[in-house]
Amino acid sequence: MSKHVDGPIGMASALVRSTFVVNAVYAASAREYGLTQQQGQLLCVLMAQPYGMSELGHVLGLAKSSLTGLVDRSERNGLVRRRPDPQDSRAVRVALTRRGARLADEFYTETCRRVDGLTSRFAPTERDALAGLLGRVVADNKVPTVFVGPDRMR
Repeated sequence: MSKHVDGPIGMASALVRSTFVVNAVYAASAREYGLTQQQGQLLCVLMAQPYGMSELGHVLGLAKSSLTGLVDRSERNGLVRRRPDPQDSRAVRVALTRRGARLADEFYTETCRRVDGLTSRFAPTERDALAGLLGRVVADNKVPTVFVGPDRMR
């Protein structure tokens, strides 16, 4: 049984609890676009460029079998396609289809809007400070680029 505790919380609790909030927003956005969270992540990663399967597995943190299933489902839905890798005839690269690129752009834009809304009551300086600090956490821990801000995509 847990109690809701208001007031200041520690760093670990704040970071862990914030992941629940962000994941809930991300999941709701994905559902509204007919995607799973992992499909949403896949589309957002592929917005930048096509990737090989091993690169995708690393970036998304998925085992080979899980990634293969994710790409298979996304391919059946017309969102991605596999192409031969020009540098390695045994490998494939996964890229967005036109439909996948349109959906990725819509999903990405809406999800950014929703996640940004989580800090809508913050002053601009507070938002900048939070983004800077979280950016350092991401950089210091070498988190793969899965979702970049709108200002960095275009």
